Amino acid sequence: MQDDRKTLGQHGETAAISFLQTRGFTILETNYRTKPAEIDIIAKDNDIICFIEVKTRESLKRGLPRESVNYTKQKKIIKGSLYYLKEKKLMDSRVRFDVVEVYKKNGNFSINLIKHAFLTQ
Repeated sequence: MQDDRKTLGQHGETAAISFLQTRGFTILETNYRTKPAEIDIIAKDNDIICFIEVKTRESLKRGLPRESVNYTKQKKIIKGSLYYLKEKKLMDSRVRFDVVEVYKKNGNFSINLIKHAFLTQ
């Protein structure tokens, strides 16, 4: 079961990357790991650095994918983004936190980009 979810997640991330690229995003990093968090995708949308969480589902039984990016997860992503910005010397950059919802049904992906999904406090 865990392997199935991991494989689904990997396929969802691959679909999300293609989706973002067709919309003009430049992918900077994937699966960026820091002590506090892993960030699925770091991309540039024009002059904005976007930290993107990808959530993939085959069913809505457990709710909408975006609902799983709760406050605790948001704080981890924000902390991880600070590591990235410091490491790359980009602290003066404009940033945004997005969520990409990926739905897989009958082998096809439906993708929803939620820009400004959450803000830093």
